[in-house]
Amino acid sequence: MTRLLLTVPEAAEALAISRSKLYELIAAGLVRSVRIDGSRRVPVEALETYTATLLAASWRSRVAWASTARTSW
Repeated sequence: MTRLLLTVPEAAEALAISRSKLYELIAAGLVRSVRIDGSRRVPVEALETYTATLLAASWRSRVAWASTARTSW
């Protein structure tokens, strides 16, 4: 069975970031997490949502840059 929740170290490793950076993202509300009896867990879905958000933001900035570059010629 596929795991639905990861520990913070596991989730940080999946994102290739440090644990402290993941805690910052959680505190900022950018990555959702849950507490189970004092242990913090990160849903796999939350990591997928976060990375999709990053990709969308990256795409929007590239499109904006490309349209600016074309109009400045």
